[in-house]
Amino acid sequence: MNRRHLMLWALSLPLLQATPAFADAKFEAFIQTLWPIAKANGISRDLFDRAFAGITDPDPTVLKLANNQPEFTSTTSAYLEKAVTPIRIDTGQQKLASEAKLLLAIEAKYGVDRRILLGIWGMESNFGKDKGSMKVMRSLATLMYSGLKKQYAREQFVAALKILKRGVVTPENFTGSWAAALGHTQFIPTSYLSYAVDWDGDGVKDIWNSKEDALASTANYLAKSGWKDDRPWGWEITLPKDFNLAMIGRQKWRTVAEWQKLGVARADGKPFGSSQASAFVMVPQGVSGPRFLVTQNFMAIMDYNLSHSYALAVGHLADRIRGGGPILASWPDVTYDLTFKQRVELQRTLTAKGFETGGDDGRFGARTYEAIIAFQKSAGLPLDGVPSLKLLERVRKS
Repeated sequence: MNRRHLMLWALSLPLLQATPAFADAKFEAFIQTLWPIAKANGISRDLFDRAFAGITDPDPTVLKLANNQPEFTSTTSAYLEKAVTPIRIDTGQQKLASEAKLLLAIEAKYGVDRRILLGIWGMESNFGKDKGSMKVMRSLATLMYSGLKKQYAREQFVAALKILKRGVVTPENFTGSWAAALGHTQFIPTSYLSYAVDWDGDGVKDIWNSKEDALASTANYLAKSGWKDDRPWGWEITLPKDFNLAMIGRQKWRTVAEWQKLGVARADGKPFGSSQASAFVMVPQGVSGPRFLVTQNFMAIMDYNLSHSYALAVGHLADRIRGGGPILASWPDVTYDLTFKQRVELQRTLTAKGFETGGDDGRFGARTYEAIIAFQKSAGLPLDGVPSLKLLERVRKS
């Protein structure tokens, strides 16, 4: 944006900010149908009215973003390119030094690698710079009203009201992301109620204004999700030429020592360590792309955000902050001979036949590739893990 355009944009900003929202009578009526739910959960009428004061129409940005989450709609390689950037790595390394005392104390208490905490902090809010400025109650009402993520939004709606009832934040300042994720590390309301801690000892679990509380809360979350301090999240690996591809996937957990006996090695040539840790082989963009051996700690990160791309980005960003190098293998092209409709059909049909793909969004991720390999194994086909029209036709007939 050149200076002239910047000036024109700045002059128009007050006009944009002053544009009033148009009231939607049906939406306002819908909000009132939520009152019995709030009342049943011990919320006063006054607090309910304050929570929705001035909210008269659905948020169009929420409607747009609900169907366009990048970790679920882009390839893993494209997601990592945008998530693990040089500036984010540099900032993470600076925070590792400047917040060393805090991070070491949290790591000592919860056993969670401080670089992983920095990875999540960087991914979720750019280290506290982008905590979200959307009205939480409007976002949740929009999701319930539109039917997008309705069950999720209903659960978070009740939890959000309970947060307001505790007085942690005022209704007027209750802001977050489009999905009602809150604070430095973007806790959803139910996670706040279950895992938030008061690290700085001021009597408030303040994940908005206290990075100390937010980072400790995140460590608490991961620890209770199964994080173990005797192993990393995983490693990029190489597989031997005779490796049985049917052993790829989360149904094939083995110890690191057992994988080593099968010829699995770290891509960077270094020793694994953690020889007794259980792990499975993951191929997030197909068998011809980078391969990873991931542990229970990877699954703990996925518990935080149910996306392989997200968990891999957090783990890789943490490694880069630690001083590690980039992913070594090349990412493959994924322009298969399937239309979007056929991609969805392939996922639905595989799942219906007992080969779980993790969803039917038309995006092929780790679960879909695992399902394809498992189907090929059952059908006596070559195990290339490649989705194709020919494969779809075979799945239809099986």
